[in-house]
Amino acid sequence: MTLKRLLNGQEKIVIDTNNLISAIGWEGKSRDLLRKVINKESDLVISIKQIIELKRVMNYPKFKFTKSQKDRFMKILFEIASIINTKTKLCVVEDPDDNMLVECAVEAKANYIISGDIHLKKLKKFKNIKVMSVSDFLKK
Repeated sequence: MTLKRLLNGQEKIVIDTNNLISAIGWEGKSRDLLRKVINKESDLVISIKQIIELKRVMNYPKFKFTKSQKDRFMKILFEIASIINTKTKLCVVEDPDDNMLVECAVEAKANYIISGDIHLKKLKKFKNIKVMSVSDFLKK
């Protein structure tokens, strides 16, 4: 595991792709969560696999993100996140695509996975990693 930057000692979080997309495009709780990371209140950890997924999803026509928006978001993400190349392979979530978030959280020794995804929410906790919605995380 290689970290892009040294973590500042705050809680480590993994944010699911849907919440990252929401943070880019709209005001709301997902953007509030991203601001916490920008303000160094939490450390965001993201895997290379998730970055690939994020780039793919940002290009969905329904979002209508401009090239400038996508480039700016990726620049911010690379500045604020610790990026890891995961090696772990887990099958703990019903939706196989969600396993990459758990793999990232395990390897990074994250405290939380932030997601509204039903499959991840069913997990509730894996090892010492709690799965929480954005709303619940912001309330704690």
